Parts: sequence; C-alpha cells; structure tokens
Amino acid sequence: MNRLQIWPKAAAKVIALAVMLATPAAKAETGGIVAIGGSVTEIIYALGEEDQLVARDTTSTYPEAATELPDVGYIRALSPEGVLSINPKKIVALEGAGPPETLDVLKKSSVPVVFIPDEHSRQGIVDKIVAVGDAIGTPDKAKALADQVEAAVTEAQNKAEGKGKRPRVLFVLSLTGGRVLAAGRDTSAASIIEMAGGDNALESVEGFKPVSDEAVITSAPDVILMMDRRGNHAVTDETLLAHPALAATPAAKNRRFVEMGGLYLLGFGPRTAEAISELSAALYGEDS
Repeated sequence: MNRLQIWPKAAAKVIALAVMLATPAAKAETGGIVAIGGSVTEIIYALGEEDQLVARDTTSTYPEAATELPDVGYIRALSPEGVLSINPKKIVALEGAGPPETLDVLKKSSVPVVFIPDEHSRQGIVDKIVAVGDAIGTPDKAKALADQVEAAVTEAQNKAEGKGKRPRVLFVLSLTGGRVLAAGRDTSAASIIEMAGGDNALESVEGFKPVSDEAVITSAPDVILMMDRRGNHAVTDETLLAHPALAATPAAKNRRFVEMGGLYLLGFGPRTAEAISELSAALYGEDS
C-alpha cells in the first residue's frame, strides 16, 4: 500500500478528532459522564447516580448493569477518539489513567476532566468517595456513603486483628514465561493483605514485579492469593503446583490458594469491607 492510500485515512482521523474538540456546545447538551476506573463507576452506582453515566472503561465490571454501557477502552490504554466519541459533558477518571498523550488531548478538549485520588487505605477510600461525589455534583450523598463505608472498613479491620500468628501471603498477578509476577510493598495487594490481618511475603520488593525463583522460595508464603480469572490466561491450582519455585512454598505444600475477584479485592471502593472480611476468613481458615 502506498502513502497516497494511507494519508486520507490518517487525515480523516485527525479531522474527526478536531471536530470533536471544536464542538463543546453539542457535547454539553447531549452528553453525560464517562467513568474511567472500576471503583469510580462502582461508587457512582452506590450513590444511585448511574443515570448520569453514558460510558465506562473496561475495568468497570461491577455492578453487572455497568457492563451494558459503552466501553471506551482499558484505563491505561485509552484513545482520545474513543472517549470523546461518546460526546461526554465530563470525564471522571481514576489517577493512573492514560497513556499521557491521551490525557494531554483530553485536557485540551472542551470537556472537563476530573481525576480521582487512588490511595490504598481506609482514608483513601473515604477520599475517593468524597472526590467522586464532588465531581458529579452529589457531595452530601457522597459524605453519607463515605461515613458508612469507613465505619464498615474499620469494623472489618478490627475483626481481622488479633486472630493469631499473621499468615505470610504472596499475591501472584500472573505467570508469564515461567516467571512469577508478584506484588511487593506499596501496592494495592499489599495494602489489602495488611488490612485483612496478613503480612505481604514480598516486602523486600517494591511494586508489581517479576521475581526470581529464589525470591519466591525465600518469601515462604503460607497462602498464595490470586485474582479470580477465567479463560485461556487463568492461573489454576495445577499451574501453581507445576511451577518449581511455587511448589516449594508452604502454601503449595498445604494447598493454601485463595482466589478473589480483581475489582472486589483491589478496587478500594464501597465493597472493601466485605473483601477484607472474606480475605481474612480465607487467610485464617475460617468460614466466611
């Protein structure tokens, strides 16, 4: 294919984007809110303000009704065309959305973009709910929800404490090419493990990182925690037991594997209290 064939397609794409950026009045009259980030969408539903939504990102899978909204793409791989084609009046995005070049285009458009903080703690959840409420114009409802969620999280954390020896927990995000991609300190996984009464087994590592077999064995986890996955990329018990380093851990020898939904476990939103209680029960071998 020669350049004369390619250029018209590229030009049309640029022109279409320019038209979207240049027509604020139409968007303001016809659009609603695009929610970027599963916990942002979940909070909007928890506030009873789902009628304000016109689209969501791929990570917004709860409640199930949210999946019926148009999908503008993955939170970290957004395109300006995909987001702006919805004609939104506002974009409410979780911190960490991207890529940066897309955010630059969105910020230069006539559509307001509000970024929501995403700290993985009890106070972080409160701040997130309040920020979403402010962004969508329902601060009073958000304050009430934040107070309710904070009380529930506090209660769940208190119940998770003092149950006995704290189990060491290794969060495995994926197994790619035989390497374990696991959660170190300063991650959402480390935070939820701590809140549920466990100790992150990889405190020597920062962030989500591929780790060596030696590091996995040395971490000596009592429990291996994973996100509940489906399809061809699922990490099954058999997959874990077939990995030589994981198979050598106390968790594998005792078959202490725990799976929980990704957004439920790591979203830090309205359901986090329930996630803490469920994880704590699994870590300590209790009936949830």
